[in-house]
Parts: sequence; structure tokens; C-alpha cells
Amino acid sequence: MLKSQRLAVLPIASYDLDPELSVVDRHEYSGEYDALTFGSWSCHVLANGSGAESDLTFRPHGDSLTLTDLGRRLPGIMSLVTDHFSLDRLQWVRIFSLRDGIMAPHRDFLEFEEPGTRLQIPLRTSEESLHSENDIVYHLRRGEVWKIHTTDPHSACSTSKTARLSLCLDFSDAEKPVGISGDIPATEPVRVMERPEPTDAELEELLDSGRSLTPRTMRSVFRRFAALHFERRSHATTVFDWYVEAARRSGNEDVVAKAQAYRAYCIEKRSYEETFVW
Repeated sequence: MLKSQRLAVLPIASYDLDPELSVVDRHEYSGEYDALTFGSWSCHVLANGSGAESDLTFRPHGDSLTLTDLGRRLPGIMSLVTDHFSLDRLQWVRIFSLRDGIMAPHRDFLEFEEPGTRLQIPLRTSEESLHSENDIVYHLRRGEVWKIHTTDPHSACSTSKTARLSLCLDFSDAEKPVGISGDIPATEPVRVMERPEPTDAELEELLDSGRSLTPRTMRSVFRRFAALHFERRSHATTVFDWYVEAARRSGNEDVVAKAQAYRAYCIEKRSYEETFVW
């Protein structure tokens, strides 16, 4: 059963966002989350506790929400936020861009004692843009407000050449509901994608590809393992089972250790400001 929840649908068509989305497309990203992302993924901060665009790594804070320079250049998107959401507990306003890329399955908030509430609202998307949670793959439509169940393994991918842009709102306290106003009725059911089971031949070919794994190729090769999770019915953690088994077939102890360390970093244990070096 899907634990993430569609909370509402916003009247996003009433906002003229296309010019501002083009600004996001041109905005630079420093690569803070490169260990978890493959292809073109980027994070852009509109508001946080410091007001600095370069301050983009999530952390809970008790400061007042402050617009960054980018946030001030995007008044329409910020109006979408202030028109429809209670700001009392809002700590971060970011936009995630994903184009022809994929995220490693991961669990958020491993670094912190208490998880917050994370909402995502696609501002631009297509059928080629998908999310996953455990063994379920689903699609977030434009304007849908989703509460992402971040503490279970989850991922996102898009094969589109046009960037999917998703507004991410982080609120303190995972237990209290977030106030949403001015929403419109949902007219379509939640979109869950059907995937066939992987065949024995497909899995054997994937695992046996590990014979050629080297420390230099490990990062680029991982994307293939993560992609199969979206194409074939499988649990997000199975991606790491496949990857570690493929690493074992390389016969290289350093490759096996690196694969195991990456699994731990993504879904098991991660300290604050810890970085993973491929």
C-alpha cells in the first residue's frame, strides 16, 4: 500500500508560471546531492532560514523563513505557496529539477532525530516522470500536493528531455497536518504504474554485468540497476541487493566494500553533513 498521500490539488493553471520556470531552468546548481543523483538533477532554493541561495542542504532550523535572491525573482511561484499553505512551520521552499535522470533509492532524514513533513507539487511534469516508494511506482500530476513518505526507501526518475520541476516544501513536525486552502476537487484517481516481473534472464544479465565493474565505473553503472526498479516490479531496496551481488561477481574486494557502503549511506545510516565519495 502506498504510504505517500495526495492531500490536495491546486488550481495551478490560474498562475502564469512558465516564464518563472524558465528562470529555474537557467539557474545554476552546485552539485550538493550528486552522490544520490544520476543524469540531470538539481536543487534550487527559494526560501530557507538564511536567505542564501548557496545554503541548499536540508536541515531543521528555528530561524524565520527568508526569501533567497532566486525566490524574489519568482513571485508567482511564491504566491502559489503563500496563497495555499500555512507558513507557520514552513522551513524550506525548494524546486527539484529532473531531466533524463534518476535518483538512487534512499531514505530521507536519517541524519536527524525527528523527520519533518515534506510536500511535493509538480509545476511541470510529464508521463515520463515517476516516483517510487518501496515496491510501488506512481506518477504525480501537475498541481497535485503530495505528502511524501520519506522515511521508507523511495526514488524518482524521468526519461524526458524537458526538466520535470517539482516544488518541495519542508515543514517542521511530521505529526501535525499542514494547512492547505483554496484547493480544487481531484478529478482523477491516483496514478499507480503497473510493471511486469523481471525475468530470470534479465536479472542474470544485470548481475553478471558486475564482472566488469571497477572502482572507476561503479557510479555510472549504478544507474542501470536503479532504472530496472522503475521498469520491473521490485522493491526499492532490491536495487542494492542486485548491486552488491553484481559487485561480488567482480572479484574485487574494494568494489564490494564500496557497493555495501553505498547501500548503507542511502538507506541504512548517514550522519549529518556526511558525504559519499565514489
